[in-house]
Amino acid sequence: MDQFDFIEKIEYSALLQKGLVVLLSIAFFWKLIRYMWSFLNIEKDPVRVLVTGAAGQIGYAIVPMIARGIMLGPDQPVILHLLDIEPAAESLNGVKMELVDAAFPLLKGVVATTDVVEACKGVNVAVMVGGFPRKEGMERKDVMSKNVSIYKAQASALEKYAAEDCKVLVVANPANTNALILKEFAPSIPEKNITCLTRLDHNRALGQISERLKEHVSDVKNAIIWGNHSSTQYPDVNHATVTTSSGETPVRKLVADDQWLNTEFITTVQQRGAAIIKARKLSSALSAASAACDHMRDWVLGTPKGTWVSMGVYSDGSYGIQPGLIYSFPVTCEKGQWSIVQGLKIDEFSRAKMDATAKELIDEKSLAYSCLD
Repeated sequence: MDQFDFIEKIEYSALLQKGLVVLLSIAFFWKLIRYMWSFLNIEKDPVRVLVTGAAGQIGYAIVPMIARGIMLGPDQPVILHLLDIEPAAESLNGVKMELVDAAFPLLKGVVATTDVVEACKGVNVAVMVGGFPRKEGMERKDVMSKNVSIYKAQASALEKYAAEDCKVLVVANPANTNALILKEFAPSIPEKNITCLTRLDHNRALGQISERLKEHVSDVKNAIIWGNHSSTQYPDVNHATVTTSSGETPVRKLVADDQWLNTEFITTVQQRGAAIIKARKLSSALSAASAACDHMRDWVLGTPKGTWVSMGVYSDGSYGIQPGLIYSFPVTCEKGQWSIVQGLKIDEFSRAKMDATAKELIDEKSLAYSCLD
């Protein structure tokens, strides 16, 4: 073997060693990355979610949505606490059976009960769907008295047994005033943790604009529902926009019909629930359940940047609304907290509508408090 062959073999051997070192290094770092990733993928602790009136229409629609991760996210395990009244116990058990049969990966347990204490133990989220519906021949005060009694009992149980940071969403009508009564009897729950559902009305407003403009609903944003979840609510599109090929454009500019926006659009959103009852012979369930999931998801996980939503929240006096009412405002959410959007221009037309729905809430509050005596 001559000198050149010897040197060539040494260089080849060194090259092999370097290649081996590189391969071993890659293998080591790959194992290290997988090891670190395993910590990042540790399954979250399950969140306990209470649904009252769980054997009813909205309850039946919402529980699979929660179990699928639509409310709290696709990686958040849940334990469902289902509450209903004694006459609905058999139906409630049927709901539990179906949840088991559906084999939802995120569903880590189901508590189905008619005992309000058992239902409220340790819950992190409470969706209050159950309430007493108005029946033919009943006066408003009769309905209010029934709901005051229901929400007094449930508020007391949440106060004593729910998790300290429990977030409450009231869906049952009259939603704003039911939320106010709940707050009255659960004083230790922070006022910022008690809300009511006006997201359904918000979504209805977005849907009507989408239909009118033949634009996808996901491109419409920043409508507002002011006030009560009732026929006095004010659906406001003065600040709403639509994302088009030319950028974000005001809804009023695209619709170009103030008469429609100030009349038919408003009444359509206000009366949408009644129209659905007329068509289905049943009240809104699917859309209400979906809106409740939207409400809680945005509250917990946050609203997209530049977007607000409508939530019935405790008034702090913003926009001249009496403090202490549960009133629907435009809000943004971040890190589990909502904040009322400030500084929006309010014209005379809007001011009158906002004040009218506030007056109805003041009257409802007085009626509800008279039922406490």
